[in-house]
Amino acid sequence: MRALPLLPLLLFAALAACSRPLPTDGGDDLAAARAAHPTQLRERARDGSPALAPPPQVLQLVRYRADGGELAAYQTPRPEAPGKRPAIVWLTGGDSNTLGDVWTAQPRDNDQTAAAFRDAGLVVMYPSLRGGNDNPGVREGFYGEVNDVLAAADYLARLDYVDPQRIYLGGHSTGGTLALLVAQSDARFRAVFAFGPVADVSGYGERYVPVAQDDEQEIRLRSPGYWLASIRSPVFVFEGDHDANTEDLEAMRKASANPLAHWYVVPRANHFSVLAPTNELIARKIQADSGPRTTIAFDAAELQGLVR
Repeated sequence: MRALPLLPLLLFAALAACSRPLPTDGGDDLAAARAAHPTQLRERARDGSPALAPPPQVLQLVRYRADGGELAAYQTPRPEAPGKRPAIVWLTGGDSNTLGDVWTAQPRDNDQTAAAFRDAGLVVMYPSLRGGNDNPGVREGFYGEVNDVLAAADYLARLDYVDPQRIYLGGHSTGGTLALLVAQSDARFRAVFAFGPVADVSGYGERYVPVAQDDEQEIRLRSPGYWLASIRSPVFVFEGDHDANTEDLEAMRKASANPLAHWYVVPRANHFSVLAPTNELIARKIQADSGPRTTIAFDAAELQGLVR
């Protein structure tokens, strides 16, 4: 059985800090900059393997339509009780384009399954992206994948048991980086939760960023640290205080003047142990977030006691 795609991340400098200075004005508009620059991929790669069939009582394998065709996703089953409820799109780390096992129980200090949202009764969708699994298209590395994530939100909004005004986005590591880029491109999500993103994707290497690594424009258009002024939805960025991308978070915090962006270092947590307790906290806040606009907020006291 295929493990979660994030596991190789430990092997290739996932925790490299941003080495280039970030613009103190927060950068220009990311969507406009991308529209003026069609990406030039160094290779056109795709996975080709079908997504695994999950346990049906936990998740269902579905297809959602994106601009390149139908893409695979895992989705929680239809709730038995009537009514509309909140939903979250979750982006796994490592090879975020490809789905892996997100249903097997994992240790609390490294739970990348986002099970806390399922346990809290939220509708949860794990999308695969272009070029992943047996999907159409090729991997673009944090580029066209933004549109696939937006298409996943549109899919959820059409479900009769999802409240279209309460659709959230979350992601971890490479998935957190992509989630931050989505928030910089569109305001479709009510709030965005990004765990351990990097400011500059050049540290990920060509496996995850299939463009010339010396092409500064290609790298910048995939790197959320250069577009902080472009954030369009409330964003909450989390990372642990050790063995983590903490320096990237602090660099973006220092460079950002965007009031929609919020930055949190969780004490005694690393890049992985930060996930389970923080997601449990987020899930509770989402369930209580029922007004016309999000009122989600975090304070230092509640984060202080998350990891002991």
